[in-house]
Amino acid sequence: MLEQFEAARAIVNYRLVARGWKAAAPARRRTTYIVGLFGTGRWYVNDLVRRNIGRRAIYFTEALRCHPGPTSMIYSGHATMRHASRAQESPAFTAQMLESVRSRFADLIFVYRHPLDSLLTNWIWWRTFIRHKIMIVGISQIYTNTDDLCRDLELNFLEFKAFADGDPGFFATLPGPRFLSFPEFTEETVLFHQSASLSLRLEDFGIDPLKELAKIAQLMSVDLDLSRLRVVPPKSKPYRHLAVAEKVPQFRNYIDGLDAQTKKRIETIGYKMP
Repeated sequence: MLEQFEAARAIVNYRLVARGWKAAAPARRRTTYIVGLFGTGRWYVNDLVRRNIGRRAIYFTEALRCHPGPTSMIYSGHATMRHASRAQESPAFTAQMLESVRSRFADLIFVYRHPLDSLLTNWIWWRTFIRHKIMIVGISQIYTNTDDLCRDLELNFLEFKAFADGDPGFFATLPGPRFLSFPEFTEETVLFHQSASLSLRLEDFGIDPLKELAKIAQLMSVDLDLSRLRVVPPKSKPYRHLAVAEKVPQFRNYIDGLDAQTKKRIETIGYKMP
C-alpha cells in the first residue's frame, strides 16, 4: 500500500511540476539533476541510481526541467553552459538550472570521463547515427576490439578531424546546429566541474562503484545499506585513447597538436595528457 501511495504521489508531483507548479518536497529533499556531456557515462549512472535508491527512483525521468522550488524529482540529461550544441540543453536553460542549485532548491551531479575517451566515443556515436540512423550505447556495439577501431580511425581520420574541430559539414545531412568541437567540450567539462554539487569520474566507478554510489546517496539524503548491494562497474574501457594513440600515429599527432589551453583544461579536471 505504501509503495502504491508513493507511486501515485510521484505521478501527481510530476504532472504538477511539468505544468510549472511548485510541488512540495519532503524535508531534506531537493530536485536532483544528473548531467553529463555526450559520451561520459551518464547512462551508467542513471541505471545505478534507479536500481539502488529505493522508492525515490519513481521520481526519475530522462529530461531536464527547472522549478521555482525544491521537488522530489530526479532529472537526467545533456546540457551546456557556454556553447550552443546539438542535442544538448542551451546555456540559457543551464543558467536557470544552476540558479536553482545556488538557491539550494536543487543539487547537480556532473558525470565525466577523460575527454579524449569521450571524443572517440562521440565521433563513433554520431557517424553511426548519421549513416544508419541508430543510437548505440557504446563503442563495443560497433567494434569487437581496439584494433578494429584503430583501422577505422586510420581510414577515416579526416572525417574524425572534422568532427573534433566542430566542422558543420560533418552534420550537413542533419538539420540543426553542430556538435561541440573538442576544445569546446573540454571547456564545458571544466565549467560544469567547477559548478556541480558533486562531480563524478566514470573511471572511479570502475575502481570502487560502491564508494561512488555512496557519494550520490549522501547528496540525495538517501539511506543505503551498502553492505547488501552488489554494484557492477561500467563496461566502458577506461583510457582507451592511450592504446589508440599508440597504434594510430595521426591520432597521436592530433593529441600533441592540441592547443595549450585545452591541454591545461584536461589536467585541471585531474587527467594526464598522454
